[in-house]
Amino acid sequence: MNKTNEDIQWRRKLSQGIMFWFFRVAAIINGLALLIIVYFLTAKGWRAINWTFLTQSPMDSMTKGGILPCIVGTLCLSLGAIIVALPIGVASAVYLNEYARPGRLVRIIRLGINNLAGVPSVVFGLFGLAFFVVYLKMGVSILAGSLTLGAMTLPVIIGASEEALRAVPDTYREASLGLGASKWQTIYRVVLPTALPGILTGAILGLSRAAGETAPIMFTAAVFFTPYLPSSIFDEIMALPYHIYVLATAGTEIEATRHLQYGTALVLIVLVLGLNLVAILYRARLQKRR
Repeated sequence: MNKTNEDIQWRRKLSQGIMFWFFRVAAIINGLALLIIVYFLTAKGWRAINWTFLTQSPMDSMTKGGILPCIVGTLCLSLGAIIVALPIGVASAVYLNEYARPGRLVRIIRLGINNLAGVPSVVFGLFGLAFFVVYLKMGVSILAGSLTLGAMTLPVIIGASEEALRAVPDTYREASLGLGASKWQTIYRVVLPTALPGILTGAILGLSRAAGETAPIMFTAAVFFTPYLPSSIFDEIMALPYHIYVLATAGTEIEATRHLQYGTALVLIVLVLGLNLVAILYRARLQKRR
């Protein structure tokens, strides 16, 4: 009997050790992949990065000059997408988790959200072109691109926000209601502040995806070349992902701009990491206050 128990414990320890090593190797592979990509882009593109590259517009068929309009355009589109998607996504998550009764309607809504998360980005681009650019007559603009990217990031934000709301203990809600607060006051003053770090995680994921997409903005917001910075939300813009695509596939001198392609890609990665870092630091600050 003792020998049987020892065999069972040994097998459990062995399976646990194997799974731990599997997860550890998977994490190491992901980390190495990121390091290899960053090293490759840094080695190929650091020579292109200088003050002129970061502060001037492209010149001479985009073989010289800089990428300032692309940086500004990417920031405008990314922040615009989050401004559009975050309130709608959080409100949807609050309804699904706090107000909606379990049933067929909720299952259909969740099924639709899950399906939207798997739709290719080019489909969102065609939707934005047909609806925002043509039907609503917004034209190729920051507004049309931000709305398209916002629609694309909605499923990610809704899913992360709903999981964050589920993680709030029910005792928090019961204590607030027991003190006489209404359901909305409980959600607004207790549930949402507690779930805010998890909601910000969804916002970070949505921001990262919005900043790096090419297909949606090439139909709705980005243009081949414009030397001017945007002055309103109805202006067309350049953007880093589309600029990389143009330099690599449609430029007049592709080989001559190879270092600019890698330099632009490196700037895009640094920009995305910077935006994520700001959001992560803010999330960590909120967690410390709890």
